[in-house]
Amino acid sequence: MSTPRNTQLIVTARLISDFGAFLNMVALATYVYLLSNSAMSVGIFLASRVGGGIFASLIGTAFYRRRGGRVPLIAFDLLRAGLLGLLLVVPVAQQAIFLPVVAFGLGLGNSMFAIGLNSQLPRLIPSDQLLKANAWITSASSAAMVGGSLVSGLLVAGFGFETVFALNALTYLLAALLILPLRFAKTTLDEQPGRGEWSALMQCLRGAPVIAAMLAVSMGDTLGSAAHNVGFPIISKLLSPDSASTTLGLMLAVWASGKLLGARIASRLKGSDNIHLERRFFFGVALMSCGFILMFQQHSLYGLLLFSLPAGLGDGFSEVGLMSRLQREPESLRLPIFSFLTLLQMTGLGIGMLIAAPFYAWWTPGAVVMLFHGIPLGTLLAVKLLALRRERVARSSPTPVP
Repeated sequence: MSTPRNTQLIVTARLISDFGAFLNMVALATYVYLLSNSAMSVGIFLASRVGGGIFASLIGTAFYRRRGGRVPLIAFDLLRAGLLGLLLVVPVAQQAIFLPVVAFGLGLGNSMFAIGLNSQLPRLIPSDQLLKANAWITSASSAAMVGGSLVSGLLVAGFGFETVFALNALTYLLAALLILPLRFAKTTLDEQPGRGEWSALMQCLRGAPVIAAMLAVSMGDTLGSAAHNVGFPIISKLLSPDSASTTLGLMLAVWASGKLLGARIASRLKGSDNIHLERRFFFGVALMSCGFILMFQQHSLYGLLLFSLPAGLGDGFSEVGLMSRLQREPESLRLPIFSFLTLLQMTGLGIGMLIAAPFYAWWTPGAVVMLFHGIPLGTLLAVKLLALRRERVARSSPTPVP
C-alpha cells in the first residue's frame, strides 16, 4: 500500500469530483428553471437528486459487498460523465422530461461514490494516517465547493450551458483516471452480502451508544443545514438587494475557508484516540450551529462574513471527527454505517428543505435558522445528559466481588 501516493490521488480525485458536483448543482438548477420557467420543475429536479442519494444509501451496502475496490468508483464517475454528456446530444425540446432522470442519476452517483470511498478508505491508507487523510479530503471538498459554486455562474454567462456541461463531464472523466492507479489492500471479509445487514447495524448501535449519538446528532445537523441552505439566498438579498449573488459568493467563500482551516486544525490537534475524535465531532457541531445562528442575526455584510468563519470552522472539525471515528469501526460494519449515514443525511436534507421553506414566509431568517439549528444543539444537550446519567448509574452500581 503506497500511502503518500494513494492519499495524493484520492485528495486530487475528490477535489475534481466535488468541483464537478458543485458546478452542476448550480448550473443544472439554473438550466432547469430557464428551460421550464417553473419553480415546481426546479423542485422536482432537486427532489429527484435527493431521491437518487436515498436510493444509493439503501443499496450501497449490498452493492459494495459484491463489488469492492476501485472499479465501482470509476464506474460511478463514468455514469455521471455520461449523464451530462447526454445533455449535449438530446434535443432541448426533449430535455424537460429527461432532466429528472439526470438528476436521479447524479444523486445516485454522488452518494455511491461517497459511500464507496469513505467506507474503503482504511483499505487505502493505514489507520494512523486516516485523520490527516480525512482532513485533506475535507479541505479539498471545501475548496471545490467555493470554486464550483463561484465559477459556475461565470462560465454560464461567458460560454453558455453546453460548455459547462462538457467541462463538467470532463471533470468526472479526470477523477476516474485518478482513481485508476489506486491500490486497495485485500479485504478481510467475504465480500458477498451478509444476511440481516441492517439488523446487525442496529444491534451494533445498541451496544455502541456513542456511535448512535454521533449519528443522531448528524441527523439533527442535517435538518439545520437544510434550513440555512434555503436561507442563504434570502439573507443575501435582504442585506444587499443589488448584489445578492456577490454577497452569497463571498459568504460561501469565507465559510468554506473556515471549513478548510477547521479541517487542518483538527488534523494537527494532539490526541487521536476514539474519545478525542468523538469530542472533536460534538464540539464542531456545536460551534457550527452557533456560528450559523449568529450569522443569520446580522444586519450588515461584515457581520455576516465575520460569523461565517466559525460556522465553517465547526463544519471542518465535525466532518473530520465523524469520518475518522466511523472509519475505525470493524470492516464488517463500515459499509452499513456509511450507508445509514448517507440515508440520514439525504432524508434529513430533503425533508428539512421542504419543512423549512414555508417558515421563511412567516418568520425572519434569523428566527428560522435559530429554530432549526436548535435541533442539533438540543440533541447535543440530550446526549450530554444521557452520558451524565450513565456515569451516575455506573458509579452507584456496586463493585462485583471477585
